[in-house]
Amino acid sequence: MGKLISRGRCLFVYALQLLVQLQAGVLCYQYKVGDLDAWGIPTAANPDVYTKWSKTHVFRVGDSLLFLYPPSQDSMIQVTPEAYNTCKLEDPILKMNDGNSVFNITQPGEFYFTSGEAGHCQKGQTLHISLAGKGGIVYPPAALSDTAAGPSYTPAFGSIPTASFSSPILRFSALLASFAGSAIWVLV
Repeated sequence: MGKLISRGRCLFVYALQLLVQLQAGVLCYQYKVGDLDAWGIPTAANPDVYTKWSKTHVFRVGDSLLFLYPPSQDSMIQVTPEAYNTCKLEDPILKMNDGNSVFNITQPGEFYFTSGEAGHCQKGQTLHISLAGKGGIVYPPAALSDTAAGPSYTPAFGSIPTASFSSPILRFSALLASFAGSAIWVLV
């Protein structure tokens, strides 16, 4: 009987560990672009707001970017690197203009955004993020070169993730819980 309880306990701990690991893999976050500044023409006091913002966040495949703006005054477009660097916005990859635009990150790569309104790109309303490798962590981009160029790519737009918060602590907590579950499983 003792052997049966021990085996059942071991299976329970293993199932719990598996659940924690699965949960850790499906967490995603929705980041509000610009945080309190939202999506608009940068102010003279903070002209690099979006460059600074992207450098302070770590993105992963599955996360999403929320662009908030007055729909009658602005929009968000995804563009090629060439269009981003030259502010030639005639042929965007993706255009959203509802004031509550969500861009879902569904694959690694370079992503370039700007306002679709005339003159906003030239005034610094632009965002560049870069996702490394096979859906892993995104390392925030360094300052862009005016001569940067790259191949065109298809839009990466998928379904809306369910989580709507920005807390890397939760990712670490899930990982820590997974390690704790592994340790308990080994000890049992």
